[in-house]
Amino acid sequence: MIEIVDTERCTGCNICVRACPTNVFDAAASSGDVPAIARQDDCQTCFMCELYCPEDALYVAPQTVAGASVEAARTLTGSYRQAIGWRRGQRSSAADDASYELLSCARRLFRRQALPVPHSSE
Repeated sequence: MIEIVDTERCTGCNICVRACPTNVFDAAASSGDVPAIARQDDCQTCFMCELYCPEDALYVAPQTVAGASVEAARTLTGSYRQAIGWRRGQRSSAADDASYELLSCARRLFRRQALPVPHSSE
């Protein structure tokens, strides 16, 4: 559950507001403001806001209930992002993922056998 928006790190860019699928935040109203956690109970603990925060100003607790110590959580801002390897200046590893080749091959196979392609908009 979203616990912290670090007001010292946050630049008010509102990326977290746009990344959140459940509309947990109220946007920063003006320059110098920070987004507010307005609907904490709606947080699904998906970590999207923390992942996309360019300033590591957010902390999402892995627990799905509120209650993380505010002081302890401040030292953890951006920790999920770092744990999965999203670090500033790091090379994108998307090019290393060849799973799209498997999907492409499966689609060709389904077409040859005249079977409906699962989950395809084609």
